[in-house]
Amino acid sequence: MDPRTKLLFVDDDLLLLQGLETHFRRLGYAPYAASTGSEGLRQMYAVQPDLVALDLMMPQLDGCETCRRIREMSTVPIVILSARDQEVDRVTGLKLGADDYLSKPFSLKELDARIEAILRRRRQWGQSHWPGASYVTDDLLIDPQHWEVRRNGERVALTATELRLLLHLAENAGRVLSHQQLLERTWGTRDPDAEEHIKPYIWRLRQKLEADPSHPTHLLTERGFGYRLAAPGGA
Repeated sequence: MDPRTKLLFVDDDLLLLQGLETHFRRLGYAPYAASTGSEGLRQMYAVQPDLVALDLMMPQLDGCETCRRIREMSTVPIVILSARDQEVDRVTGLKLGADDYLSKPFSLKELDARIEAILRRRRQWGQSHWPGASYVTDDLLIDPQHWEVRRNGERVALTATELRLLLHLAENAGRVLSHQQLLERTWGTRDPDAEEHIKPYIWRLRQKLEADPSHPTHLLTERGFGYRLAAPGGA
């Protein structure tokens, strides 16, 4: 592991933070810790981590608000670590911009695997070459060569996962991609609940890309099968 790979853990459980720092330092990472959301935001500015693992249940500035504020300034991957395992909490975390969600208590091996997979996908994404010209409509531009998306001329801030998902759709504009195809191409995995996994990301993309997210014209649903990005010049 590249020792320059920086991980930021934000959790009010001091014993857990100490254990995570020790464990990931042994694995060759450069771990940093913050016990409050406010401190986590200060560390974001100072450290510029490669990944953030964030607890939801913290006093004062909770994990949800911390996640939202991180997303306002960075596309860094975020893993939610929380004892709250209800579906609504998972969906809330993903809608706020998290890339993954792991319920407490968790094994360090599973957390290792999640972090390694996210960082590997990010490296592969950064090294990949997306074929085809830019996707351009009257109000939307998707430029795979520069990893840039603009709506009405304004640059759109997307997370790494949102951008990977959108680029796959743009690469196949006009074609329907199944939930499993999108899951495999974006996350590199299969899941019988692929549709539920992808839904929050599609919701977030529509909030950012569509003039009226409740009546999308770009990112279209094919019920029971998947999604497609409307071909430029027509649906």
